[in-house]
Amino acid sequence: TNRNYNQSCGVDSPGSCCTLDHIPLVSKCGTLPPESCFFSLICSLGSFMVILVGLLRYAHLLERLGPSLLNTLGLATGWVCAAGLTMVGSFQVDHAKVLHYIGAGVAFPTSMLFLLLQSILTYHMAKTRGQYWTGHLRSILTIVAFLTLIFSGVFFIQESFVLQHVAALCEWMFIIDVLVFYGTFTFEFGAISTDTFLVLLKASRTPKSYKEESSVSSTAHIHSHAEGLAMA
Repeated sequence: TNRNYNQSCGVDSPGSCCTLDHIPLVSKCGTLPPESCFFSLICSLGSFMVILVGLLRYAHLLERLGPSLLNTLGLATGWVCAAGLTMVGSFQVDHAKVLHYIGAGVAFPTSMLFLLLQSILTYHMAKTRGQYWTGHLRSILTIVAFLTLIFSGVFFIQESFVLQHVAALCEWMFIIDVLVFYGTFTFEFGAISTDTFLVLLKASRTPKSYKEESSVSSTAHIHSHAEGLAMA
């Protein structure tokens, strides 16, 4: 009775039978309408939230730690993950498998890297016991995400019916773990104010203002040197 899930079952097969083509992976649960519509919508909203959270996190760390290569890498990996997530939602696996797998191949590793970088940055910023506990929590979530992602990939390529279901379970656990990780940012985002955005705007304008100041100072130096030569 559950729609296309049992189409491949034989006449005498039980009503709950399932083949390797119907393993409840995340992508397989969003291939047919109306589920595919919600799947695409959720992925698009999710990619937008990843961009927004990544930018807020970057601004918050920029205010607390100043310019940092790890912080910039965290922002970049988050935005690349958002691009991959958009591809995953836009191209369903049963209709555009290559593009779907390209998006998944971009989104999953960069999401894992984003978690790792943010865990490291949490320890760099930590000063209180609560902040260190937040770092411990994120480290645990990062380890769980890494293990579930590895197991999901290993079991996914197997032909075993049981292992394919384990891969689906690991994939769902990975996604839930990532969502919980993003939820931990509420600890820091509660301290975000207008000053945070001013720091972000100031940082984006720093190279331009530096060039203007450099050009002005160099021009003033040339003029003073020319005046000195004229007086001499």
